[in-house]
Amino acid sequence: MADLHKFANPNRFVRIARAVLPWSNIVTALLLISGLYLALFNSPADYQHGQSVRIMYVHVPSAWMSMSIYSFLFVASLVALIWRHPLAHLAARAAAPIGAGFTLVTLVTGSLWGKPGWGTWWVWDARLTSVLVLFFLYLGHIALTHAHDNPERGAKAAAILAIVGFVNVPIIKYSVDWWNTLHQGASVIRADGPSIDGSMLTPLLLMSLAFTTYFVSVLLIRIQSEINARKIQALQLSQAAG
Repeated sequence: MADLHKFANPNRFVRIARAVLPWSNIVTALLLISGLYLALFNSPADYQHGQSVRIMYVHVPSAWMSMSIYSFLFVASLVALIWRHPLAHLAARAAAPIGAGFTLVTLVTGSLWGKPGWGTWWVWDARLTSVLVLFFLYLGHIALTHAHDNPERGAKAAAILAIVGFVNVPIIKYSVDWWNTLHQGASVIRADGPSIDGSMLTPLLLMSLAFTTYFVSVLLIRIQSEINARKIQALQLSQAAG
């Protein structure tokens, strides 16, 4: 934790973020361009889903990111409550809307993909329902951070929700194994290796990396914005007191 507290100083964090941000933006652009090119022009159509399989290159990485960001939210909330790291609450506050956006994309693209494959936009499937619950958890976290006049109380309430709600992440992951579901099982992260062809796996992984670096870029921007907002608020309070 000593290393972690090196980043507790907001000014030091901002300096590091400014150094990292240009590189994360460049890497995001390169990965996104290459991933989209391979996904749209180089990968084959699916024998069953046809051209609609290309939705997978947005849907699957978004689903991975929705769970990964909530895991980040869980860790940041633990760090904030247990070790009282001053930037942990800000990191969680900054990450929640990004996670909610990825989860919404997951739900929408899943419906677009499910209509030709299942013949319906939505079913109360275990996987779909648990992802919808995840979306509501994100919205709950966002609402709680803004529900109190005292930001610290709101942040603590949101952190508790993030920790309690983390139980939903393994439910999402293993729902296709635990219950009968229309959603297909894992085809990439498997004990016996990926079952998807390399021509599809490569753009899928590139898009996943692009979404990850995009999250890093937006997270850094949002944390910097939160730090600046706190500085402005503190300055205003100081001027009012003076």
